[in-house]
Amino acid sequence: MKMFKNPIIPGFYPDPSICRVEDDYYLVTSSFEYFPGVPIFHSKDLVNWKQIGHVLDRPEQLNLDQTPNSRGIYAPTIRYHQGTFYMITTFVVSQTGARRNFYVTATDPAGPWSDPIWLEGAPGIDPSLLFDDDGKVYYTGNRKPPSGQQYKKHNEIWLQELDLEKQQLVGPTYSLWDGALKNAHAQEAPHLYKIGDWYYLIIAEGGTGHTHAVTIARSKHVTGPYEMTETNPILTHRHLGRNYPIVNVGHADIVQTQDGDWWMVCLASRPYGGYYRNLGRETFLVPFVWEDGWPIVNPGQGKIETEMPFPNLEEHKWPALPACDSFEAQQLDDRWNFLRTPRGAFWSVTNRPGYLRLKAKKETIMEEENPAFIGRRQQHIDFFAQTVMEFEPKAANESAGLVLLQNHDYQFRLEVLLEGEQQVIQLIRREAGDDQVLAKEPMDHYRVFLKVEAVGQNYSFFYATEPFEWRELAIDADGRILSTDLAGGFIGSYIGLYCSGNGQESDRYADFDWFEYQGTETE
Repeated sequence: MKMFKNPIIPGFYPDPSICRVEDDYYLVTSSFEYFPGVPIFHSKDLVNWKQIGHVLDRPEQLNLDQTPNSRGIYAPTIRYHQGTFYMITTFVVSQTGARRNFYVTATDPAGPWSDPIWLEGAPGIDPSLLFDDDGKVYYTGNRKPPSGQQYKKHNEIWLQELDLEKQQLVGPTYSLWDGALKNAHAQEAPHLYKIGDWYYLIIAEGGTGHTHAVTIARSKHVTGPYEMTETNPILTHRHLGRNYPIVNVGHADIVQTQDGDWWMVCLASRPYGGYYRNLGRETFLVPFVWEDGWPIVNPGQGKIETEMPFPNLEEHKWPALPACDSFEAQQLDDRWNFLRTPRGAFWSVTNRPGYLRLKAKKETIMEEENPAFIGRRQQHIDFFAQTVMEFEPKAANESAGLVLLQNHDYQFRLEVLLEGEQQVIQLIRREAGDDQVLAKEPMDHYRVFLKVEAVGQNYSFFYATEPFEWRELAIDADGRILSTDLAGGFIGSYIGLYCSGNGQESDRYADFDWFEYQGTETE
């Protein structure tokens, strides 16, 4: 029997939403404070996915200035109706929790997508759309119950009609459901479907941590009342314990294949080195069947497994992405992201063809700002990443190098800088906003190779002044600071390139000839 491996999209790709258009599948995930926003993927077989761009790829679509860590774009939903794709999502604009919901449209999922259409009178997060058989469109989201919260983080799912011509919510609002489980806080991630004669409402409960769960209710009428199944939750891993290899399963969306089979995508994490989740929340796939009008997820097992039978679809593999980016293209690869909306012309792949040039900004990677940084997700438990950089600091405030980033207060910086008249290379481990120098050596070459190798939570750092003549700088540094379990928030670890004036204006820049990232996990 042919099998596939979970996760289907490894690394920090949480809150997956999926839709099918004939034989093609499209999937989007959350992106939080990273730009471009909302990566979008294409598949023919539900297992092999190719990124085809980002939904929010223009600064006028997405202003992330001063967006705090783990705020920004939450929980997108993608739907298709009569030739148009719709992506609806929440923008959490501040640490105080202010939230705004909007949608964008496109006729081609690869873009371009429209500018945001903001919806007034839409509290809460995790919006979704249902295109009903009678031509009406319904918005669902979560909110505090109008009658008041009965316990902390008590929410309900609500519904209102969306007028696409007026581009606004219209008519009365309806309270649909506040979940299946008593005191199971954070009822969210609603997706409403019309299947046969029933409206099915799938939500998440229990928060997005270890107690995450998927529950379901149904009604003959879109506005309710909704009844739930006695088999709720239909999917959770919280009862399997913290040592199980897949944890915090939830936030699901479903799709029916062209052959009639049903599948569910959801988020989950793979802890390692203890209950630490450096990779963040990833995208997983699991089958389900209908029994007595209710879903039974992975019959006989009731859980997501690392290896599962392949869907009854012809396998369609995409060309493998190169592990090494030589920066020969005229634009950055879709795997690269900025921290917040990029402001100023601080990067270029054309100033020096074949190189990525990062011009120093005064903003630093230790602030919730837009520094001169580009990064890509860590997608493997064991991996290596390496680059070669040309950089000549002229002042003590100037630095550049390789960064492993969880957020502005939790990171590793392998950087070149000046100390007095001496150029040095150093490794900084930053935890809870405090920098610790793990290693430092004099290094007079302007061209330097930088490398990190990770085996589980042991991260080792190297440098070289001649090609691949690696010198150890620090061995088996504790990588758990790259996990949200220490750092807080909702995102996964990034690996990136960086140049800064560290609070001062600078005319310095760093040129990166290439960057290579590879997973090294054994089968």
